[in-house]
Amino acid sequence: MTILWSPKVLPILLLVASNVFMTFAWYGHLKFKAAPLYVVVVVSWGIAFFEYWLAVPANRIGSSVYSAAELKTMQEVITLVVFAGFSVLYLKESFTWNHVLGFALIAGGAAVIFRA
Repeated sequence: MTILWSPKVLPILLLVASNVFMTFAWYGHLKFKAAPLYVVVVVSWGIAFFEYWLAVPANRIGSSVYSAAELKTMQEVITLVVFAGFSVLYLKESFTWNHVLGFALIAGGAAVIFRA
């Protein structure tokens, strides 16, 4: 259990959780297109508040073992994975081979950041 609290693992877990919040903040309202824009902006802002409570500590803790570029790269890859699941499971959108290829190319670029 202590491995989960290590500065190598905990930031990743916090970034995953923060991305779930942020994905709902940015895209969750797409299921409620009849809601007034000002309402979805305020609700999204409220959701994003909790995202910050996860993302900021993730980056602070992670900075002891990862560079800023590595943390940002992790954030982007996690964002893609979370968004892919969200778009299929929540928005009921299809995930095509174009998406797979595009995300794979982005992940390949991210891998370059972690080459020592």
